[in-house]
Amino acid sequence: MKAKGSVAGTDQRHDVLLLGLSTCVWCRKTRETLEAEGVAFQFAYLDLLDGDEKETHLELLRSWNPRESYPTVVIDHATCIIGHKPDDLKKALT
Repeated sequence: MKAKGSVAGTDQRHDVLLLGLSTCVWCRKTRETLEAEGVAFQFAYLDLLDGDEKETHLELLRSWNPRESYPTVVIDHATCIIGHKPDDLKKALT
């Protein structure tokens, strides 16, 4: 599994970032929701990152979600959805 990357979807209207853990079932389900909706997004699995890269992503996570819970999805640098909430994701991406 890749530590970070991007998924090319047909819906590229939004800037979407999924911050998660590679072992988190809710992170996997959230990713599956984004993929099923055809959303283009970037992802980072913080447990697979090291060093400065991990710290940079942790700081970003904390800025949106001080509790540091997963998954955290940031949409258009303006909206944050914490947890597996497919209906909230779909609504924010319409």
